[in-house]
Amino acid sequence: MLVRRAVLGDAHVDAATAAITPETADFQSFITRYAWGEIWTRPGLDRRTRSFLTIASLVTGTHLHELAMHVRAALGNGLTRAEISEAILHTAIYAGVPAANSAMTVARDTFAALDAEAGAVPGAEAGASASDPGADPGADPGADPGADPGADPAADPGADPGASASSHPRTSS
Repeated sequence: MLVRRAVLGDAHVDAATAAITPETADFQSFITRYAWGEIWTRPGLDRRTRSFLTIASLVTGTHLHELAMHVRAALGNGLTRAEISEAILHTAIYAGVPAANSAMTVARDTFAALDAEAGAVPGAEAGASASDPGADPGADPGADPGADPGADPAADPGADPGASASSHPRTSS
């Protein structure tokens, strides 16, 4: 129960415990013993890495009802918002774009809820700028992050100046 409380927080664990019924008692005991007592306490991976894997697994299985809780937990385990977003983006290739699109919405809404709870500026992480903390401060904020910075847009007069040969069309859902 200590690891479950450390990862998910006392409020979540207290609410889950208070909601136990005779019908759910065995299941709650099972997940407490195995997920939190056996798997999350193993020495082979740190909690940060386990959070990465958990997010990818939840996206893959489209278990979005669990994702917000684990996005919060991942932040507590040392992942940044940018890393969580990258994990979801990476998972899109292997689990499918629709699952990742839904997961990105859950992550965005969770970040917004955390900002509202903290009275913070939306999108800002503690100690980081509201934009990508690893971004080049001199870079054009409207530029395609996948574009080749050395490409000459004048080489193709019909080309989009922000695009490169490696750019992919973007869609939104």
